[in-house]
Amino acid sequence: MNKQSIIGLVLIFAIFVGYMFWVTPSKAEREKQMAEYQRKLDSIALVEAQEQAMADSLRAQQEALKAAQEAGDSATLAEMAANMGVFGANFHKESSVITVRNGKLDIDFNTKGARVDKVVVNEYLTYDSMPLVLVSPSDTNFNIELPLNDIHANAANTGDLVFEPYIDGHPFDGQSTLSVAEGDSLQLSFRAYAASDSTETEERYIEFIYTVKGGDYKVGFDVRFHNLGQIVQNNGYLNMQWNNRMNRQEKVDKSGKGSSNRNKDAERFNTSIYYKSLKGKVDNLKFGKDSEKAVKYPVSWIAYKQQFFCAILMTDSAFASTNLAVATDRNDTAANYLCDMSSNIFLDYSGEKDYALDMDFYFGPSKYHDLRAMHRKFERMIPLGWGFFFTQWISRYAIIPVFNLLEKFNWNYGIIVIVLTFLLRLVLFPLTFKSYQGSAIMRILQPEMQELNKRFPNQEDAMKRQQAMSQLQKKAGYNPMMGCLPALIQLPIIWAMFRFYPASIELRQKSFLWCDDLSTYDSILDFGFNIPLYGDHISLFCLLMFAVQFFYTWYTMKGQSAQMSMPGMKLMMYFMPFMMLFLFNSQSAALNLYYFVSLSLTMIQMILIRQFTSEKKVRQRIVEYDQKHKGKPQKKSKFQQRLEEMQKMAEEAQRQRAKQGK
Repeated sequence: MNKQSIIGLVLIFAIFVGYMFWVTPSKAEREKQMAEYQRKLDSIALVEAQEQAMADSLRAQQEALKAAQEAGDSATLAEMAANMGVFGANFHKESSVITVRNGKLDIDFNTKGARVDKVVVNEYLTYDSMPLVLVSPSDTNFNIELPLNDIHANAANTGDLVFEPYIDGHPFDGQSTLSVAEGDSLQLSFRAYAASDSTETEERYIEFIYTVKGGDYKVGFDVRFHNLGQIVQNNGYLNMQWNNRMNRQEKVDKSGKGSSNRNKDAERFNTSIYYKSLKGKVDNLKFGKDSEKAVKYPVSWIAYKQQFFCAILMTDSAFASTNLAVATDRNDTAANYLCDMSSNIFLDYSGEKDYALDMDFYFGPSKYHDLRAMHRKFERMIPLGWGFFFTQWISRYAIIPVFNLLEKFNWNYGIIVIVLTFLLRLVLFPLTFKSYQGSAIMRILQPEMQELNKRFPNQEDAMKRQQAMSQLQKKAGYNPMMGCLPALIQLPIIWAMFRFYPASIELRQKSFLWCDDLSTYDSILDFGFNIPLYGDHISLFCLLMFAVQFFYTWYTMKGQSAQMSMPGMKLMMYFMPFMMLFLFNSQSAALNLYYFVSLSLTMIQMILIRQFTSEKKVRQRIVEYDQKHKGKPQKKSKFQQRLEEMQKMAEEAQRQRAKQGK
């Protein structure tokens, strides 16, 4: 290394050290940051304790309210209204439902709680051709707890208050159904007024504002606190609850319904709560099972995701923290019931005279390009192999663009799957050609390989037999890496395809041949009973895939019998097609169609290459090799030398054990 290089490295190191020193906060700054962080933790802990007490009180109030309404107990109802303090007047009002239709969605807004009561996604239907309800009506769908400064009142829950509706800022008393045309928008707001005392000259209210645009799955949602600084306690945070009963939208193998088996219930396995931290990481609760998690750091969005649809609550700032839960009500026997999702979300609150919380909802399909277009990393909810960078690159920059390009031809989606598979095999052919050619060479060398097995029949001669076989393969131009390297390269591609097809909403309810929905299994026969591990039906695409894979295994094994050193390996290879038959019987028809076509093309390629690989040329190559290296010592790499030494040591140890046994 010359003098200039040394000086350059020293300067780079000095700049790096200086930069680190410059950006590192001072001791006072670190202490201030830690104090601020601890303050936030203490505030959240206080709000959590209050939230638990309020939650217990809320459950008791709801039970008491239901009992009082059924019994017509006016005294109890009056007492409950009094417990809401200045918001008590909003308790006795009669609620109503306002429906807004924007072409994409039918949204029911309930004046009680000013909540989104129901959402129907218009362009899609459930597996049994019913309206696709993404949000189900419930009194507990949405609530913000308002701790009050009034010592005579407990708290006000917005879920118990009946709000007054406004359209574009004007009181609304018209039709209960509104329509928003493409390109237009509508602002539907709800206000719950607080009673004013003699010293107040301004109105005091909490307002929920929903902005619905025509032809859009996104709904604006803002919360305004107007002149409530002296009424609502300023603890730094407010607790908001967002709950939803998740309905089953997709077909399921009856043997897997209610279980976490990914094969039998793909929708349950792909149902979870996702969230994104403020720093950018997207995470989720456990798949296919009940789970809960307390997220103690800020998040920018929370999503209730099913296999192909999602409901997202997002904000441009951050939710301070949140407690998330997925739970299954075992007492709910409804045919379309999937699970319940809930979030306790802590919102920053400063108690200002006019304080605003700006949020948005998204209710709609989990379509890759639509989610990605919002630039919030929503597309991370679609399982495309994000854990391995190579797999996600293949999905994002190869499979999805080509798939979308083929869509433009308006072909049947089954044809698109076949064409995409053909193109993939065409691209991979240069990589797999050497592998198939090597298989053809091994088939030609079968007589010589069998002769070597006869020459070295004893286990003690295993090393000599292996060396002779390796030498023969080398002469014929066969390299064992011919089969390994292409297989390793194809693994990420196979995994990307495995993740892509079951996650593609484009295939949902698209028919092909006998299959009426490529996104789920194609049953040609329902048993009416369950076969363990297999299911209650026969999937024809899976059966075809099994048949081709079994024939492919038989054809390839036929040329490898002479070099099979482990007796159990052959049985294992034949067992694989049967295992795939059981594992893939309830997988999506598109995935089984892909494997069927891919294996068929692979087998055709292999047969053709074997047929056109000249035995004469292979044997001529052996003769030329012998002539070229006749009388010359064979050079061995250090790796080969070490390998042979290890084999000799293993053989010697085996001989010693044999002598001791005698």
